[in-house]
Formats: sequence, C-alpha cells, structure tokens
Amino acid sequence: MKLKPLLFLNFLICSTLLCAQETNFLTLHDSEKFKVQGYLQFGSNLVAENNLFWNLADVPELDYDSDTQWFENYAKPGLGFSFIPGDSKTSNLYGKISLVWSSTLGTDAFDEGNTGRTTIEQAHIGYKFALNETSSLDFSVGAQELKLGTGMLIANGGVSGFERGALKFGPRKAWEMGAVGKLKVKDLNVTGFYIDPNELPSNDTENEIVGFDVNLYKSANKYIGLSYVNVVSSNAPYPKAAPNGDGPPEITFGAREDLNAINFYGKSYPFKNELENFFTAIDFAYQWNSRIDLNAWGGRAQIGYDLTNVKWRPTLMLAYQIFSGDDPNTEGLERFDPLYYEGSPSAWSTGSKSSMVFINSNVKAFTFSFRMVPSPRDIITLRYTNIAVHQLRSPIQFGQAARVDFSDGGSTVVSGVTERGLGDDFFIEYNRVINKNIFFNAGFSVGLAGDGITALTDTTDTWTGAFVNIVFNY
Repeated sequence: MKLKPLLFLNFLICSTLLCAQETNFLTLHDSEKFKVQGYLQFGSNLVAENNLFWNLADVPELDYDSDTQWFENYAKPGLGFSFIPGDSKTSNLYGKISLVWSSTLGTDAFDEGNTGRTTIEQAHIGYKFALNETSSLDFSVGAQELKLGTGMLIANGGVSGFERGALKFGPRKAWEMGAVGKLKVKDLNVTGFYIDPNELPSNDTENEIVGFDVNLYKSANKYIGLSYVNVVSSNAPYPKAAPNGDGPPEITFGAREDLNAINFYGKSYPFKNELENFFTAIDFAYQWNSRIDLNAWGGRAQIGYDLTNVKWRPTLMLAYQIFSGDDPNTEGLERFDPLYYEGSPSAWSTGSKSSMVFINSNVKAFTFSFRMVPSPRDIITLRYTNIAVHQLRSPIQFGQAARVDFSDGGSTVVSGVTERGLGDDFFIEYNRVINKNIFFNAGFSVGLAGDGITALTDTTDTWTGAFVNIVFNY
C-alpha cells in the first residue's frame, strides 16, 4: 500500500478547509426564529506500532504481524436546525442529523485492514423550554450523545474499529437510540435516560440501559454528582474464574442483564490562599446483580497542583484507579463491568499501550502526569502508568469488542496471571491548536511487560508506538 498519495490528498483537503475557516460557510439560514447550520468534522491519523502486545502473538501457528502501520480517516458531515415557535423566546425546537464515514488503510493492531463503513451518527429531535428565569426542561429522542459524570461508566455510545475502521480515532460517540430528559435549576442538573448503544454488527449484544444522573455543577473544576444505571436487556457475556483459578474461565452469556450500578463523582479545589491551586477528584462505583450473585466495585482518586505562576504553567497530577476482579475462591462474581467508559489516556484508559489489552476490570493502576503549556496554543503532556492485577488467576480482559486471545486454548491473559505486575507505560503527547477549527496531535509511547505477562512466555519485547493526526472541526 502506498501512503504518500493519500497523505498528499489529505494535505490538500485540510488546506482547503483551513482557508475556508475564516468564513461561516456552513450556516445555511439564520433568522430571528429559524436557523439551519451545517457541521463538518474530518480527521486523518497515521499510526505505527512495533512489537504489538509485547510480541506475545509472534508464534508460528498465528499469521500475525507484530510490526504494522496504518492510516485512519473519518468524516462527520451533519445538519442541524433550531426553531423558536410562536412569539415566545423561552422555548426551542431543535434537531440534528449526521453521518460517520470511517476507514482504515493498512493493517491495524487487531489484524483488521483496508476496511471501513458509513453509519448514522446523530439523528434526534428535541424540545427545550424555560420554566422560569433559572429553570428549564429539555426532552430529546433519537440517536445522540450522552455522557454521565466523568465518563466512568457511560460515555461512548458508538463502537469503531474492526469492520468499521478508524480503531484509534474512535469517531463514533452517539448512542444508536436514546430518550433523554433534562431538568436544570440554577446549578442543579437532573437527567433521566434510556439508551441503546451503537454496537458492531459482528458483536451486537443488544444492550438497553436506563437510569438517571443528579449533579451540582459550579464549573469544570467544582462539581459533585451521583448516577444510577440499570441494564434492562443484554446478551453480553461475563467470564467467571475457575475454582481456585485452576483452568479456563467459565463464560456465561447474557450475564450483564439486570446489572445495577451507582456512581459517585466529584472534584474541587478545597483550599484557599497558599494552596488554592491544589485540587482533588474522586469517583466510586458499586455494582450488583442479584440474579447472578454479582457484587463489584471500582473507583479512582486524583490529586494535583496547578503551578500557574511558573513558566509554561505546569500541572502535576497523581491518580490511582482500581476495578475489582472475580475472586476464584468464592461462588459469587466480583468482576467489575466497565460498561461504556471514555477510554482516552486523559480520561479512563488503563495506561496507554496497556489500554489496548486490559479493559477496566480486575486491574489497578497508578498514574503520574505532567502537563506543560508553552503557549496558549501548545500543550505537552507526559504520563507514566504502572498497571497491576487486582485478583490473581482471574480473567483480566474480556468484552467490548476488543478481546485479545493469543493462543488456541492455552494459558492466556484472558484466563488470568500468577504475578501482580502487568506493565509499565510511558507516553508523551503534543497538542497544537492551529486555529479555532484545526487541531494537530502527535504522540509516542512505550510499553514494558510486567511479571504477570512475562510469565506467559519465554521472552517479551518492548512495545512501542507513535501517531500523528490532524482534525478539522466546524
């Protein structure tokens, strides 16, 4: 595959969009009562990976290349409207429809390549009206985005990668169907919802979820909230550790159905004067399902400090997150279900390289991050993450269309490990805001296998990867 012509074509497209960004060229109609607005998002991502999955899959019986490069593209064209009915300016009828085209040229980390799909992203209609000067109600139905709290459980409603392409970009965010009601009273926000995720046709487990979220939101740096989630329908399977951890896990299909979860979250700058730039954040979730005797938990604690008076305004942050695993010595199930979490390194991924192997279940991770802002348009972020297992001899990777199984029934990372260490990840990322519509991003990461991984094979290699991408958003 020749990538140079594709890169040149991408350069021409981005240059054209860059020249057009100074004019509001996607506003199709704008009057006092009625507005029609076009939307366009476009991105290209060049990725290279070496010694994928620490070379665990580099065995004669598997036709798998641990060194690969691929080129991802996606486009999101859309059209939205807003209409003020009657003489009142306190109500608004609105709607949006958009598509996602995504593709992968070359072979990606999961051995998929030269593929892509076009799917509906958003297709919803809503009505918002004021109750008084400080309160409003908002109802919407259709394919739309919905994120609860910090995105620990409910964030990404759409699945990318595999036959849809664009594995790393993950451009799909909207739920395939949603009915959402929102009440706002000053800083108090109450949301009730029904959502159906936009899953891969090759791995559609027919999930349907209902719940609510209540939060007090002062700002992005000061909030507190509580979410409740109930899975009313699902065919998604759960793995259960073999007794004493001896043998492969037992797979129960449809186990997710009837899952309940409560998620508490909050963030604040608790001190004044000398420590006014010190911040704390906490997330905790408890899950239960009496039908299958499940009790699980997970959470994260963060502390950080903004050095606003120092050159480049660095921010230091320490975070520790943990998600329970199934105890092989009990009859019940303790495996945490991460559901549809936001899986970027700045959100809820477990490491950088390791996040491609381990979902947020039966893992614990310590992360140190250091962010610098050399200019208002430039951000440099360094991250180090140490990942370990919570329960030995218990499944540590399963589900969300990302299962990695490197052998034909033998001992694998899916079945659990006998040593705590899973890996150490190092990640450096650079973000550049070219202008209000064009964004540049590049990164380099290194993954070292821990004792739990090296015990699976005679040798492991250092896993490295890099990417460079550009996104246009209008």
